[in-house]
Amino acid sequence: MCKTLTLYWMLAVLSGLCGTGCDALLGPLPSDDEILEGPIEGLTGAQLRSFAHGDQAFGELFSAATGLGPVFNAPSCDSCHPGDGKGPPSLNLTRFGRGDASDATRFDYLVELGGAQLQDRAIPGYVAEVLPAGVATSLRSGPVVVGLGYIEAISDEEILKNADPMDLNGDGISGRANYIRVPHFLDVPDNCVCPGCKLTAQGCMRLARFGRKATAIDLQQQTVGAYQQDMGITSEQLMQDLFNPQVGQATGDAIADPEVSASTVSSVVFYLRTLRAPRRRNRADPSVQRGERLFSEVGCAACHIPTLRSGASSLEVLRDQDVGLYSDLLLHDMGSVLADYYPEGEATGFEWRTTPLWGLGIVPNLLGGHAYYLHDGRARTLLDAIMLHGGEAQRSKDRFTALPPDEQEALLAFLRSL
Repeated sequence: MCKTLTLYWMLAVLSGLCGTGCDALLGPLPSDDEILEGPIEGLTGAQLRSFAHGDQAFGELFSAATGLGPVFNAPSCDSCHPGDGKGPPSLNLTRFGRGDASDATRFDYLVELGGAQLQDRAIPGYVAEVLPAGVATSLRSGPVVVGLGYIEAISDEEILKNADPMDLNGDGISGRANYIRVPHFLDVPDNCVCPGCKLTAQGCMRLARFGRKATAIDLQQQTVGAYQQDMGITSEQLMQDLFNPQVGQATGDAIADPEVSASTVSSVVFYLRTLRAPRRRNRADPSVQRGERLFSEVGCAACHIPTLRSGASSLEVLRDQDVGLYSDLLLHDMGSVLADYYPEGEATGFEWRTTPLWGLGIVPNLLGGHAYYLHDGRARTLLDAIMLHGGEAQRSKDRFTALPPDEQEALLAFLRSL
């Protein structure tokens, strides 16, 4: 298991054995606020053991003999989330289709050609998928996966109180929730009645919060979807193996389904649910404090809301907490430069869920000092990322560019402290 934190633990043991003389060889161990991995404080002994089991499953490297593929994108969860952080552009996933970018009901996800996601790798003896000609593509980097339990524990009401789809307050921000059809393996509320539910001709729809366009309701859906779509690994929830349509259905994988057990899925879900939130750094730095004030003054905090409140949860450590994620978890039109013209659920091809900013300054530590920002990693600096914002973020970007250089740098220093 090639996990960053596991390596740090090994180095700590070695340092203890050989004393301070090892510092020149190993270098100083990173502090907790320089890495993303680690469990939430306050877990019981039994919960920590479950966390460790999930950590191991998250790092499992699959092969053709253990169910990988036959077509896939990555052989493990770790591959797309190094150190539980963001993946580099070289590991981007590609979704494709063609049709009306403003309406998913008029968009063809080209399932018969291998859509909606391109699986660009294959097990030995099989054939990887090839991107069809003339399609719209959406590239996605693996996001950071820490603090997700807190996000799951935020109530639908807490998210919806910030929605303003008609921009009734006239601030130019019209965040709205993405509703998706409840998959067969999740419970449907009686009569589809709940704060985040709505009944449509397509069935019961529920507010979703995970994924680049908010297309997963909870961590179970997010996990089993990643197993199937990214690794070609079946579970009890999604038993259909992936296959390349050019080769034919039910080809290339002789491993009995499901390829991961229900207990393994539960372990990974528990692991993701109990990964601690990223820790802030340099809070006392005057420049960081100044940048935090400017972040609000130019309007960034209208979408990147600093704190939401968690509600009910089966885990006591997640209940009734201030969650400093810097997101409203809503959809926003980000303009033509960032548009992918790929609708999902009720999200259009111009909209993205507000990405939580926590961990923003830590991710480069996990990628050899390199930074890749935005949903597809195209921006190499925070300034580049800001300058690519448009649509509902245009007014805030314009205010940022009007700041004198020292104030711009203060705002960037604040972002690096997250």
